[in-house]
Amino acid sequence: MTTARNDVFKIGDNFVTLLGDEVKVGDAAPEFTSVVAGWGKVNPLQDDQGKVIVLSAVPSLDTDVCDRETRRFNVEASKLSEDIVIYTISMDFPMAQKRWCGAAGVDKVKVVSDVVEAEFGVKYGVLIQERRYFRRSVFIVGRDGKLAYVRYMPTLGEEPNYDEVIAAAQQALG
Repeated sequence: MTTARNDVFKIGDNFVTLLGDEVKVGDAAPEFTSVVAGWGKVNPLQDDQGKVIVLSAVPSLDTDVCDRETRRFNVEASKLSEDIVIYTISMDFPMAQKRWCGAAGVDKVKVVSDVVEAEFGVKYGVLIQERRYFRRSVFIVGRDGKLAYVRYMPTLGEEPNYDEVIAAAQQALG
């Protein structure tokens, strides 16, 4: 049974319901399946096993903060070792993600959708039940499959500390 937490996160002045439990550094990263353009299924943790994987969960690419965040991670990804892979995960439809990436010139970050099963959202404790989108958060999965970094943003509008995320990803390379 999925945990429903309604005393953790607010949108405006009101608490919302987060589905799933929070994950912690040192936990085995929960595997999940998501979809890409054309509705093909992917499993990011299996597809990039042995690499350091950054998972950036955003509400929607069509918002200013998510747009900025994904563009910034795309710039950072172009400077990183090929052993670090960055994913942006949202509940946007995969065809909308593809269209946004083309318009934004995002080609280094892998963009995937959790819209079908919401498996990622529940397993990482970020799915907002009332809105069916994610609480902004960033997770880093080390080469060993364990979470090396976990940050849940306190508000939807707060961007991650990019320098901290990149430094943690580089440290996870070992």
